[in-house]
Amino acid sequence: MSLTIPALANKLAGLQSSAIRDLLKLTTRDDVISLAGGLPDGALMPRDRIALAAETALRDPAVLQYTESSGWPALREVIAARASAEIGRTVAVAEVFITHGSQQALSLLAEVLLDPGALVIVEDPAYIGALQVFRAAGARIVAVPLDSEGMRLDILEDLLAAGERPAVVHTVATFHNPGGVTLASERRRRLAKLAEEYGFWVIEDDPYGELWFDQPAPAPVASYSPQVIRLSSVSKILSPALRVGWLIAPERVCRAVELLKQGADLCGSSLTQQITADLLTDTPWLAAHIDSIRATYGTRARALTTALRATFADRLHCTDPTGGMFIWAEFTDDTNTSTLLTTALNAGVAYVPGAAFAVTNTADSSLRLCFTTSDEDTLTDAVTRLAEASRV
Repeated sequence: MSLTIPALANKLAGLQSSAIRDLLKLTTRDDVISLAGGLPDGALMPRDRIALAAETALRDPAVLQYTESSGWPALREVIAARASAEIGRTVAVAEVFITHGSQQALSLLAEVLLDPGALVIVEDPAYIGALQVFRAAGARIVAVPLDSEGMRLDILEDLLAAGERPAVVHTVATFHNPGGVTLASERRRRLAKLAEEYGFWVIEDDPYGELWFDQPAPAPVASYSPQVIRLSSVSKILSPALRVGWLIAPERVCRAVELLKQGADLCGSSLTQQITADLLTDTPWLAAHIDSIRATYGTRARALTTALRATFADRLHCTDPTGGMFIWAEFTDDTNTSTLLTTALNAGVAYVPGAAFAVTNTADSSLRLCFTTSDEDTLTDAVTRLAEASRV
């Protein structure tokens, strides 16, 4: 008897695995310095403080039970208070929804805000996780390029004037991944105004905002309009393993997200959410902890940019990160970074080719470098290895 193999959903046909996740499988050798992964430094994660918070939480039997789909109530109160201070207006607890990392928030929002074929505007280069989500939702994706001040709003305005009507504009406005730039204050105001004028949502994806080096980033885009939905998490300041993210949105959006989350996983972990609430409310400890991360990452970012410029001179241009985790660099001699990668791995250094983030522009000569998980000497060594590979 012949077998009839059941089909998978048609929406899977256009999806691809994350190029970064695939690349990380190739960078596990001890002799490879990886500047590829977007990982926080595990040595800076507060293991002892997390253990103490876990011990405290486990004294209450309720912490091992299911919690509300919208999140552990005490954590939502903490996030509402922090968001109120960041945005400059009172954020109600009903406007806070806790998710399994901010990536889940993005995925649930795509289901709530997008019908198949809806237009989504993204930045180019783009955050890969956003592209995966919007492609899975069947969205039509149009890219707007970045410059040194973030998304080119003049190009967005041209698209709107030409009749394009996005349902969503997605932006990593602060310390962009992968572009390493920050959206200027005036552009933030203008983006919010355009959202209100043309009736679209802005998703402000902000996992890096607290990782500034010398001075805080401009006020969030969400400061200027209730049509801006703000996402963040504790993955970069505490630990990715906690899997605690959130969205700040109008209550009707949160309630719609709640319906979908109930169908996805019922609720998040009450244990890790209570641990997170404990850590976020210990404000003197938290401030000192984040200051330590900022200082370490800032030193490493400067070491990497210094080494790149000293080694490559005019052959390679790179961003000057003022926060976050990434540097975006571009060869000026048409070096193809996808082709170069195999030679670089053989030389003992890994990066992510810019093509992995490209939407319209091919970014063939670009690359993203993460400076968070290596010390200054190792970063300098990585640049030496990259230079050797590029001369082969």
